Amino acid sequence: MSLKSFFAKIFAQQIYRKTQLWATNPIATQQQVFEDLIRQAKNTQFGIDHHFDQIKTFEDFSRNVPVRDYEGLKSYVDKVVKGEENVLWKGKPLYFAKTSGTTSGAKYIPLTKESMPFHIEAARNAILHYIHETGKANFVDGKMIFLQGSPILEEKNGVKLGRLSGIVAHFVPKYLQKNRMPSWETNCIEDWETKVNAIVEETFNQNMTVISGIPSWVQMYFEKLHQKGGKPVGEIFKNFNLFIYGGVNYEPYRAKFENLIGRKVDSIELFPASEGFFAYQDSQKEKGMLLLLNSGIFYEFIKSDEFYTENPKRYTIGEVELDVNYVLIISTNAGLWGYNIGDTVQFTSLKPYRVIVSGRIKHYISAFGEHVIGKEVESALQEAIIGTNIRINEFTVAPQITPNSGLPYHEWFIEFENEPENPEDFAEALDNAMRKQNIYYDDLIVGNVLRKVVITKVVKNGFQDYMKSIGKLGGQNKIPRLSNDRKIVDLLKSE
Repeated sequence: MSLKSFFAKIFAQQIYRKTQLWATNPIATQQQVFEDLIRQAKNTQFGIDHHFDQIKTFEDFSRNVPVRDYEGLKSYVDKVVKGEENVLWKGKPLYFAKTSGTTSGAKYIPLTKESMPFHIEAARNAILHYIHETGKANFVDGKMIFLQGSPILEEKNGVKLGRLSGIVAHFVPKYLQKNRMPSWETNCIEDWETKVNAIVEETFNQNMTVISGIPSWVQMYFEKLHQKGGKPVGEIFKNFNLFIYGGVNYEPYRAKFENLIGRKVDSIELFPASEGFFAYQDSQKEKGMLLLLNSGIFYEFIKSDEFYTENPKRYTIGEVELDVNYVLIISTNAGLWGYNIGDTVQFTSLKPYRVIVSGRIKHYISAFGEHVIGKEVESALQEAIIGTNIRINEFTVAPQITPNSGLPYHEWFIEFENEPENPEDFAEALDNAMRKQNIYYDDLIVGNVLRKVVITKVVKNGFQDYMKSIGKLGGQNKIPRLSNDRKIVDLLKSE
């Protein structure tokens, strides 16, 4: 055992103990976060406008501060972007994490000196919890790769801005600098395909032990490694044993990854976003990710089936239930208040509080009242391929409301790595799995309102070509698992 791995185990034990202090006192921890946030922001423009000086309880807060998305908070953010101080949070932010996808174009999410450390600590602590539970620490002596956006930052009115992953690259601890790949120069390449090719060349002969990134883009990296080496990734990187990912569910990719790697590797799931680092997988044995209750974020939850009703109930951590789909609402030490990040979660444990990401509140299919969510299509697909040699590269689902003939249906656009031997049997298994996942969908099938799922094969690299065509190839971008219209699928190339 090296000195580095020895000290990693000691550090992991210390962090585990610290985590237990707040994880075993969740309600008190969140109350303290709530009080600190209100106190520190009461003299900001937002705090004055929303009478923070009068807020003593969560009930006061929920009366004074409505739930908003980025558009609802934009008038305040615009002032921050223009250089004004003490708007949403005291002073000025350290950075803006620039993202896209809103109706008004780019989003500028503030990162403050209070919020930034938690982005770094959470990723570190996820690895330390893995070391503490498994006792595995030798990987710290090898090379680690983090597939991420360019660290080159712009500046706007005195505040630096860039992609979150690029900003985080500036905060890699010194003790990891020698182990970290790719090189700074390669990381700065903007074109994703060029960047991945350069990463392959840089890492091919290295002792890679940890690889991290969104599964769909790591898959591209693995495929290029396989093409170059002519053998599984696990033979190219004999000591590679830990995959760290976030952004999407790994399960639809697992079979393809294990085929590309040639063996199973451990994995750690993260739940990061520009707005905050919300959770990480703290155990290889338990389902879900530990919700970070002491990270400068106060959480609220609204049941997704009530979200679009008038004045839906806002729940705090002590009121949530298992297996209910909640819209995640946050208030943070970066100055986001009653903020809907768009993600939905379900609790898998209440002692401690662990969650899975179940989808996006805007990503669903309910063309016929079925309200199918991302978790349901992912779980159905996973069930349908169990015990088969079918491997999936990527997929998305959309309704077909006006078919040329017959009843409407849900159409699954799938890019196969290994196709089913009998497509009809696979479609039947997939439909049966969906009916188990969603009782409303089952009712529509039974009532002859919908016919069974239709599978449309997408050409190889069809999803990559689509993402490239809309300027979202690589980085933190990902394909929605489902949508209530056909805007995406109409641009996919089918076989």
